[in-house]
Amino acid sequence: MTAPSAPSAPSATPATPATPDVPPETEAQRNDPEFVTALARGFAVLRCFRRGEKTLGNKDMAQRTGLPRSTIARLTHTLTELGYLEFHPDIEKYSLGLAVLNFSAQYLGGLDVREVARPLMQALANEVGATVTLAAPQSEHMVFLEVAHGNRTFALRVGVGERVPRGTTAVGRACMAAAPLDERPDRLEDFKRLTTEATWPRVRADFLHAFADFDAHGLCLSLGDWNKDVHAVSVPIVSIDGRKVMAFSATLPARQAGREQLLHEIGPKLIEMRDRVVRALGGRL
Repeated sequence: MTAPSAPSAPSATPATPATPDVPPETEAQRNDPEFVTALARGFAVLRCFRRGEKTLGNKDMAQRTGLPRSTIARLTHTLTELGYLEFHPDIEKYSLGLAVLNFSAQYLGGLDVREVARPLMQALANEVGATVTLAAPQSEHMVFLEVAHGNRTFALRVGVGERVPRGTTAVGRACMAAAPLDERPDRLEDFKRLTTEATWPRVRADFLHAFADFDAHGLCLSLGDWNKDVHAVSVPIVSIDGRKVMAFSATLPARQAGREQLLHEIGPKLIEMRDRVVRALGGRL
């Protein structure tokens, strides 16, 4: 008599891949016939570097982008040939190349708003004991263009060129709120494509609250949404033709400034500073 075979072990359910830290493109962009995926993936490699990181390997970048290591290897080789990455054979890792600096230097050098705003930002930072920043939107993030610290015991650890989420920060909400009322639904729909289905309901609700604050007070808040230990107030600055939008913000320790103080004390000072910058530039950013 043949012995019964042992029951086979149940097959393991494949793990769902984690969402990449630096997704090269959204689903909508992948389905766009005019969108150049290879170009987007090259820029995603450059975005992998975080503050304080000098070198990354192909494995690091594959994990952060969700791209195969073979694809990453071709991208890093190409970017090295073009000068945007520098390869270190002793450790088999890459650092950002000098060609990347050319982009930032040329962009920042053409921003008159930074030259006008810098002393006013520092004066306000000193007056209210905050970190005052200027930021611009880039996809789902905000990129800092200028930073002024006014409190030695609290200096928000961000620098020029660093990115923060647009949906949870005051600067990101202010840039969205600056859109004309009839365009807000379209802006929200555009931003929805950059978020996950699970997070969108909360992000949308936070934007609607921010729009209400903006319509009532001309500013937006983030009360521990991005970082539980900090509160921030932000106001947009829009070019005269409406095509360019940035935002100023004042960020303080959560224990130091609550909603009412941000709305009625610090916020109005930020608006006044913004208006001085606009007058000095004649509305041209």
